[in-house]
Amino acid sequence: MSFILVLTSIFASAEVVVISGIYQGKDLYVKNPTTSEGIGYCIFEVLVNGNITSDELNSPAFAVDLQVWGLKHGDPLEIVLRCKENCDVKIINPEVIYPNSTFEISTLTLTAEGMLSWTTTKETSAIPYIIEQFRWNRWIKIGEVLGKGKESENKYSFQANLHSGMNTIRVYQLDFKGQRFSQEVKIESSEQPVTIKSTRISNNIEFSRETDYEIYSEFGALVKTGRGAEVDATKFYKGKYYVSFDNKGGVVVEKK
Repeated sequence: MSFILVLTSIFASAEVVVISGIYQGKDLYVKNPTTSEGIGYCIFEVLVNGNITSDELNSPAFAVDLQVWGLKHGDPLEIVLRCKENCDVKIINPEVIYPNSTFEISTLTLTAEGMLSWTTTKETSAIPYIIEQFRWNRWIKIGEVLGKGKESENKYSFQANLHSGMNTIRVYQLDFKGQRFSQEVKIESSEQPVTIKSTRISNNIEFSRETDYEIYSEFGALVKTGRGAEVDATKFYKGKYYVSFDNKGGVVVEKK
């Protein structure tokens, strides 16, 4: 996920740097070098959300005053720096407009039917929550829910597909500092384990009931992934395949 976009294009002997993010109550500071000719400074105009600012630009560094625009916390920002050619313009503190994950989990529950629910407070940015399930000896993304970005109580839910046995699920947000995880929530499913009807296949791989699956070739290439009670294998080449499904990983089947 990208939180800041810096684009540089040259036209009419000028360059444009565009920085996108969200307002978080702090000003942005910019390094403003002298021109390649050594006469004057590089940046000659700054726009905030399309409006020309009155910031003092005639200095080696300056602040883009964001408070004067009446922005609310979390409002989108697009800052345009117009400068002369061949200038090494730098943003000193870009993190102040990066979306920042600050959520605190109040409740996190998972029902026997697979309904995941969580409540948060102290959000300051509308960042997606990524839902992961531990399956086949690794964490797998199973969904995504957009965060509301409100400091007051936020409620979310997601319908997960449980496998047989113990299920473990967590959520996280990704900001410029990295992943920020919730605690894990677990529940034991009463569903019977899924089985493969035959490990020697011709046209289809058939399961005893609907399940999530991944299929790899004997050389380790991912062939197919999805959910269902059977998989069309008519276009598979002859040979061995490794099938992960339900809570089982790497079951060997052979295409005749």
